[in-house]
Amino acid sequence: MRERLVCATEAQTLALGVALGSDAFAGMVVCLNGPLGAGKTVLTRGLARGLGLSGTISSPTYQLVAIYEGGRLPLWHADLYRLPEGADLQDLALDHAMEGVLVVEWAERSPEELPSEHLWVDLEILSHGRALTFQARGRHYHATVERLGDLRR
Repeated sequence: MRERLVCATEAQTLALGVALGSDAFAGMVVCLNGPLGAGKTVLTRGLARGLGLSGTISSPTYQLVAIYEGGRLPLWHADLYRLPEGADLQDLALDHAMEGVLVVEWAERSPEELPSEHLWVDLEILSHGRALTFQARGRHYHATVERLGDLRR
């Protein structure tokens, strides 16, 4: 199941993330893919707000993983952009993330290491905003994608 949504503004991308976070469940894995500046971190900020997390959410490019607690569920935010060649995601100790929500930016850099069930999100830059294509990979994510699609109706 796929759903493509266009966000004309950063505020719309943030709101889409809030909706995603409000719908999030323990063990949810969200894989974000797209070029620099496509809105991966903006979507993650919204997701964090939807989980009830406050504070600054920034891309963990240099630390690889940031953990945010204090909301409905903890958020594990991984960024694989600087993951060393040949590194194993197991080295990041992400197995604990299954207690909350795991967001993986630049997931396309290590797709074979991801759980088989996850929400795959491709972000692209348009001349008039961003397009986000949500793909449910596994039955747990079909309802999430349907609800996100309902936002544009």
